[in-house]
Amino acid sequence: MRLYETNYAKLLPLLPRSDEIGDTQVYLVCDAAYQLTIIESTRYTTVVTLALVDKDNIVDYLAPLLTVRLYHDAKVAEVCAAQQISRLKPIYDYPNLRMHQKNEKHQVNLFLGDWLKHCLRHGLSKQSVC
Repeated sequence: MRLYETNYAKLLPLLPRSDEIGDTQVYLVCDAAYQLTIIESTRYTTVVTLALVDKDNIVDYLAPLLTVRLYHDAKVAEVCAAQQISRLKPIYDYPNLRMHQKNEKHQVNLFLGDWLKHCLRHGLSKQSVC
């Protein structure tokens, strides 16, 4: 739970100023542009996507694409979907047909935490591109 709480605290200052669906915020991090987009907003939850904007030199399946749900009442954020995985299970049997790691969901949430930390330290906010 601590990981989800710290991800929530790191993600809040990076969100677009308003909570409207479709609002975006773009960050330049080490010559790469990443976009946070609000795709769902209710009283207690907000769902955002985090995607690489500039995919010129990267194959699509390697470009980061995360869907993150923020629970405002519990003050936690968790990755709901990543890359081509539409729903992450908490634990996978191993080996499995898709060769997911046993703790794939935890690893993806760790990645989100690392990215947020890096963005807060080195990222520059930019006007939204959409």
